[in-house]
Amino acid sequence: MSSPVSSKLVTNGHGRHAPRSWTGSGLPTQVWVLTTRSLRAAFGDYRLVFFGLMQPVVLLLLFSQVFESIGSLPGMSGYDGYINFLMPATMINIAMITAMSSGAGLLAETYTGVIGRFRTMPISLFSVLLARTLSDTARLAVQLVATLVAGMLVLGFRPGGGPFGVTVALLLTLVVGWGLGWVFVAIATWLRKAETMQAVSFFAMFPLMFSSSAYMPLDAMPTWVRTVSMLNPLTYAIDATRGLALGRPFGSALLLAVALALVTAMLGGALAVRNFRRTG
Repeated sequence: MSSPVSSKLVTNGHGRHAPRSWTGSGLPTQVWVLTTRSLRAAFGDYRLVFFGLMQPVVLLLLFSQVFESIGSLPGMSGYDGYINFLMPATMINIAMITAMSSGAGLLAETYTGVIGRFRTMPISLFSVLLARTLSDTARLAVQLVATLVAGMLVLGFRPGGGPFGVTVALLLTLVVGWGLGWVFVAIATWLRKAETMQAVSFFAMFPLMFSSSAYMPLDAMPTWVRTVSMLNPLTYAIDATRGLALGRPFGSALLLAVALALVTAMLGGALAVRNFRRTG
C-alpha cells in the first residue's frame, strides 16, 4: 500500500522520484476560506459589529418618525401604519448600503496590501471577489434580522405575511443585496480611489431609493417621478419584499426582482473579474 508521501511522487527523466508540484486547493475551498476570513474580520471587531447593527436601526427610526405623516395619505390606510409600509423598503435600503460597503471593503484591502498578497498565491482571483460578496451577504443577514426584531419590538412593525412571508422577503433581500454587491465591487475594481468610490456610491443610492416606491406610494408621486420609478429596478424589489412581508399581492414583482438581481450579479461579476485581472 502506498504511503501518502509516495503518492505525491512522480518519476523524472533520470528514473528518480521528484515531488509533484502543488496545484492549490479547489475553488469551493478557496471561497470558503476567504469568506470565513472576511467574516472573522467583520465580527471580530466589537465596534464594527455595534455600529453595523445600529446603523439600520437608527435609519429605520429616523425615517419612520420624519415621514410618519405619509401614513395618512390616500392609499396608505391598508398598511395600518407607516412603519409597515416603510420596513420592507428599509430592508432593501440596508441591502444597498451593505453592497456599497463591499466596494469600499475591497478598496481598503487593496490599499492595505491584502489583495496584493492574494495575487501571489495559487488561488483564483474570482474566488477573492466571490468571497467578498458572500461574506457581506452574511453580514447583511445579521443586520436584517436585528432590524426586523427592533422594528417589531420598538416601532410596532406587524408583518401580515407571517414567519413564512418574512423569511422569503428576507431571502429576496439577500439575493438583491448580493447582486448589488457585485455592482459596487465592479466599480471598486474600476475606480480604485476611495473618494471617487464614495461619490459614485451616494450618487447611485439616493436617486435609486427616492425615485422608487420606498417611501411614498406611487400614486402620490408626480407623473414624471412615477414614470422613472417604473423603470427603477429597486421598485420591483421593494414591491415584492413589501408584498411578501405584509401578505399583500405583488404580481410579477418577485419574478422581476429575482431576475434583475441575477442579471445584475452576472454583469457586475463579469466586469469585476475583467477589471481585477487587468489591474494585477
